[in-house]
Amino acid sequence: MITLCKACGTSYEVADALPEHCDICQDERQYVPATGQEWVDFVALCASHTNKWRQHDSTLLSIRTVPGFAIDQRAFILRTPEGNILWDCIATLDDATKMLITSLGGLKAIAISHPHYYTTMQDWADEFNAPIYLHTNDRKWVMRDSPWIKFWDGDTLELTRDVSVIRLGGHFAGGCVLHWARDEGVVLSGDIVQVTPGAHAVSFMWSYPNMLPLPAATVSDITHRLSSVKFKQLYGAFEGKDITKNADDIVQRSGEKYVSCLK
Repeated sequence: MITLCKACGTSYEVADALPEHCDICQDERQYVPATGQEWVDFVALCASHTNKWRQHDSTLLSIRTVPGFAIDQRAFILRTPEGNILWDCIATLDDATKMLITSLGGLKAIAISHPHYYTTMQDWADEFNAPIYLHTNDRKWVMRDSPWIKFWDGDTLELTRDVSVIRLGGHFAGGCVLHWARDEGVVLSGDIVQVTPGAHAVSFMWSYPNMLPLPAATVSDITHRLSSVKFKQLYGAFEGKDITKNADDIVQRSGEKYVSCLK
């Protein structure tokens, strides 16, 4: 049986008893709710929740579970000439979602920014026969094994001719963003680079729920790496966190402001 943590959405395979705790929530970058750890069966979740789709343009769609569940992140589907790519993952994989993705041509690959969004990636991979690309620096946070998981190392992984995953670190050692070199360039950032309310700036944290910042040197390194990446649009992990113009300049200005605040 597959059970999910209600706080973060991480999935565990259990035979009888539920897990005593969630390893992801025990880490300081997440949290155990004051009411204690709670669990939900994967089948029950897919029966009680569905997925909401948004088409950002002809080749970029986002998908989010409703009602909101766990961290409440969204995932993205990139429709590339070489096949569809799922960026990040959400917990619910219901029949409607399976049918829609199949009608779009299935999935070529799955890539995930960091462990908070691993959730039911194993089930998505099984359904669509798609490899999951995870940075090896975060392999200790995988709670369910899968033959579809492929760990990679280094700083860049090419998924297609114009789609690559870039390791930036920060929030997690293997924290990544996705770069799509189409038009003026698109970055899908998860919350490795977090879009702030109003979508006029970004910020960076080691732990969002516990409000623990990253060192200035780490943020400077992240923005330096992104300074050589061509992009004008940036889409964050949460609904409405979209920067559709001048995202590259916004990231650099935000990084400078962050560092100046820590001096």
